[in-house]
Amino acid sequence: MDGKSLTPQEEKLKRLKEILPEAFSEGKVDWEKLKATLGEDINFSNERYVLNWAGKSDAFKVLQAPSTKTLVPVKEESVNFDETKNIFIEGENLEVLKILQKSYFGKVKMIYIDPPYNTGNDSFIYPDKFSETKEEYQKRVGDKDEEGYMTKEGLFRKNGKENGQFHSNWLSMMYPRILLGKNLLRQDGLIFISIGNAELSNLQMLCNEIFGEENFIEIIPRVVKSTSFKGTFFSPSLDYVLCYARDVTQVEPFTEGIIEKQFPHTEKDGPRKGEKYRDDTAYYLSSLDITRGSYSQRYWVDCPDGSKAIPPGVTFPPEKGVAGDGVWRWGPETYEKQKHLLVFKESTRSPLLDENGRQSKYNIYTKSYLKDREDKGKLPRNYFIDAIQNRKGTSLLKSLKIPFSFPKPIELPIWFMEIANVSNEDIILDFFAGSGTTAHAVMELNSRDNGNRKHISIQLDEPCEEDTEAFKEGFKTISQIGKERIKRAGKAIEKDNKMFNGDLGLKIYTLNNSNFKQWQQITGKDAKALEEQMKLFVDPVSKEATSENMVYELLLKSGKDLNSTIEHKGNYYCINGNELVMMLEKATQEITDEVLKEQPQKVIALDRLFKDNDQLKTNTALQMKDAGIEFKTI
Repeated sequence: MDGKSLTPQEEKLKRLKEILPEAFSEGKVDWEKLKATLGEDINFSNERYVLNWAGKSDAFKVLQAPSTKTLVPVKEESVNFDETKNIFIEGENLEVLKILQKSYFGKVKMIYIDPPYNTGNDSFIYPDKFSETKEEYQKRVGDKDEEGYMTKEGLFRKNGKENGQFHSNWLSMMYPRILLGKNLLRQDGLIFISIGNAELSNLQMLCNEIFGEENFIEIIPRVVKSTSFKGTFFSPSLDYVLCYARDVTQVEPFTEGIIEKQFPHTEKDGPRKGEKYRDDTAYYLSSLDITRGSYSQRYWVDCPDGSKAIPPGVTFPPEKGVAGDGVWRWGPETYEKQKHLLVFKESTRSPLLDENGRQSKYNIYTKSYLKDREDKGKLPRNYFIDAIQNRKGTSLLKSLKIPFSFPKPIELPIWFMEIANVSNEDIILDFFAGSGTTAHAVMELNSRDNGNRKHISIQLDEPCEEDTEAFKEGFKTISQIGKERIKRAGKAIEKDNKMFNGDLGLKIYTLNNSNFKQWQQITGKDAKALEEQMKLFVDPVSKEATSENMVYELLLKSGKDLNSTIEHKGNYYCINGNELVMMLEKATQEITDEVLKEQPQKVIALDRLFKDNDQLKTNTALQMKDAGIEFKTI
């Protein structure tokens, strides 16, 4: 309450809303709805079944506008930059998703995002404009900017419920990002989106429009906290996860864990996946899981060669269990009943130990007969996640000494990866990365099954509030929290599972301006301004550009991914062997001859390298053409 009375107009609107709430949309009168409610015979404009909101056309314009940004490597902050396949990108996710379109189109197996729930306390960027005139700025936010341009901080504003376009702003923010994310999914790819009550229905309609209703899989309810938390009517202890497929016909039925390919497979093993079966000899294999639990589940298993195997631990011999020791999924009694289902496979990557404390030569699996799985391939439709509550995420971050409010538990994305059969070499993307939960989950699951999944995280360098624990601990932005959490998680996994030798590194990039000058549209018929603009583009390379940064920008614009191999051979760069050569520093006939010996598929060269030497440029182009090499200058 502000102590002010309602104006006559506000009083009338309040009474009208009490009588006819259906005639209002986002707090304002919808005149067509009002007329229809009062019985007037009208034709709704654009009448069809469609999700619409204020600013939807602008959201399309934002989606279609090309990005002029690039990604710059930050090697000094990275961990094992040259070897790791894991990526963290600091920057505004809409711009980053646009940059990744060409390189990662159709390559991502799974997306998990935890976007703003739009509860009235969230802040996010809208509308997505990064430069505008001072007049436009003042008109839109009622404030002044000394230089006349919007900054990232200026765009990052709270979307309060009193806002006249409360839901519309959120939809405009989400629409282009989810659509660009969909483009990156494989045909058998899946997206999981956490959301609360406030936008659940809107999000489902939005995703129906983007993915198609036929690719909707489920809304999964999840218990987030104890029901002792009181609300006005019901205890607000749930949130939800929406699951959609890129193409549901290409997605395998969900399972309750990772199911590896059939082993062995001969004619006697029965039909292959997707065929009908009733065969007692055909089976799938799943790992005899290593987990953490009761120490009564830590015992020796006899192997075919007479040796013994046990899960890894910090104590050896394993007389008494301590925190950090692995245990079997089965207790001793279950083991005795089920040991006839065990399959031993020799492996150089076994996580198990033998009786000498060295790596066991075996990985152990359990059979799951096809006849028993025939009616067990799908989870029950009313599956309800109760065991994965947020307190697990909070306690895990406390153990890593990372201050962050309301983190999701890593068990949530791990479960998604398991039921969706996300396996080795698959890419998992999170473009609302926050504290880095998804990246942590990928590394943790890899450590449990010796997997090699890769994660890509995108997070804006959103400022931390000064009164938060994170800020007091020295974290200035959310992206700093995410990067540090992933690094600490990698160290913790390495310490807890010494037998795991998988990828725990992190390759960091940041969103930055292009290395090449951007053409500024000249308004009116100012010939002098046009002449000055053209002079600038005699050499399109920006003054701040470096050869390395140009390599990464041209890499992405050529459709190569961020894990491409880059070899600097003195005067030119080779990308993925001979797929692409870049001449960015110097051009001579000798260098052209060296490049030709590489037999590349394509060569990109800076035009300025041939300045005052048209003969060299012409000869180089002809030689490339004769060798069947695509040659381009910029």
